[in-house]
Amino acid sequence: MTGATSSRSFVKSNNLYGWLFISIAVILLAVFLLYPIVYSLYLSTTSSKGIVQNFVGLKNYIRLVKDPMFLLALKNTFTLFIIQVPIMLLLALILASLLNDKTIKFRGIFRTGIFLPAVTSLVAYTILFKMMFALDGFINTALMNLHIIKEPIPWLLDPVWAKITIMIALTWRWTGYNMVFYLSALQNIPDEIYEASEIDGASKVQQFFHITIPILKPLIVFTSIMSTIGTLQLFDEPMNLAQAGVTSATTGPGNSLLTLSVYIYNLCFKYMPDFGYAATVSYVIVFIVAILTVIQFKVAGDKS
Repeated sequence: MTGATSSRSFVKSNNLYGWLFISIAVILLAVFLLYPIVYSLYLSTTSSKGIVQNFVGLKNYIRLVKDPMFLLALKNTFTLFIIQVPIMLLLALILASLLNDKTIKFRGIFRTGIFLPAVTSLVAYTILFKMMFALDGFINTALMNLHIIKEPIPWLLDPVWAKITIMIALTWRWTGYNMVFYLSALQNIPDEIYEASEIDGASKVQQFFHITIPILKPLIVFTSIMSTIGTLQLFDEPMNLAQAGVTSATTGPGNSLLTLSVYIYNLCFKYMPDFGYAATVSYVIVFIVAILTVIQFKVAGDKS
């Protein structure tokens, strides 16, 4: 009995010390993660003008349906998501497959060069794109010298071209980042699989669609979910590039660069501060990400 008692005492002592060691991390997580989540959810049910908060229940969520600026921001965000993300992921897959070929010389240089945009300064690269895509910038000058266009393209002054510029910028920055994920997975695929398919007469294109993509499916789902989250939270690129427009300093020509995150910023700091409604819009992003994640898992055939 004495031995059993001392054993239980020893276990309790260890448990106590264990909780003591992780208590600081738990407290920090509760203060800086759990509390903001809970408080922002409560905040989404209030109408706040400055420091004054009034509980309004679900009125903020009902207000979303009638808010034309929110609907426009939602439309712009989904336009970027539906067009840019598939192009970027497909391009990353193609580049990873090409640079996994052992017959290509200087593969390391190409890999590094394609990945470098992901680690460049965000402000620096948006300023560079703003200069390149100006009316008298490098892109228009090059296209006109090559006689591809006769007049400069208003990249950042036209609603449609402004969206295209954002898509080009995002694709340039994040394609290499996703390529590295695919490339690391491809290097773990045995060469015998591709050699056997070649013996059976499979072309490179058939290998890509029937071997590479199915094997990389879990990683494709992961990168698509991460890209979905990043696109729905898109803020820095439209905020910086929109400043080249003539109609708005933060939303671009015709509000074409107004995304959900930019709209949240405007609600908090540009318009009369309404943190309650801004919190509501932020939770819309949470709900949309959750729904799209479930859809992507179902489309990918995840039965878990």
